[in-house]
Amino acid sequence: MPRTRKPRVFVDADVLFAGAASPTEHGASLVVLRMAEITLVEALASEQVIAEAERNLADKLPQALPTFRLIVSRSLRVVPDPEPDDLKPHEGLADPEDLPILVAALREGCRWLVTFNVRHYRPGHPDLTVLRPGELVQRVRDQLAYLAAEEEE
Repeated sequence: MPRTRKPRVFVDADVLFAGAASPTEHGASLVVLRMAEITLVEALASEQVIAEAERNLADKLPQALPTFRLIVSRSLRVVPDPEPDDLKPHEGLADPEDLPILVAALREGCRWLVTFNVRHYRPGHPDLTVLRPGELVQRVRDQLAYLAAEEEE
C-alpha cells in the first residue's frame, strides 16, 4: 500500500481559542485539534497565531490557558512567522493583519487554513482552501468514508 502524506492544516487563533474553551469534546474546533493529536492530519500554527490565542485567552478565559498549552504541545507544530519581505508578493490576498498567517500557511505547504474568519482571507490564494472547522471535519469524514467504500470493493 503506498504511503501518502497527511493533509496539512494551518490553524488560526480563533480555532485554538474555541478548542481550548470548548465545553464539550464535540465542538468542531476541538475535533480538528484532536484529529491532529491522533495524527490523522498535520496541524500547524505560526508564532503569531499562538501569541494571539494565548493573549485572548488570558484576557477572556484565563482558566483555559492550561488546556490551551496542552493542546498546543500535543496537536500543533509551531512555525516561525514570515518575514515582512515574504508578505509583499501576496499583498491584497487577505486582510493586512491576517496576511502573515496566509503566507505562513502557503510557505508550509498547507492545503487548508481553518478559521472562523473566512472573510479575512479573501480573495485568498488558489493553493489554499480557507474553511471553518466544521467544514474541515466534514471533508475528513467524507474522505474516510470514500476510502472505506473503496476498500470494500
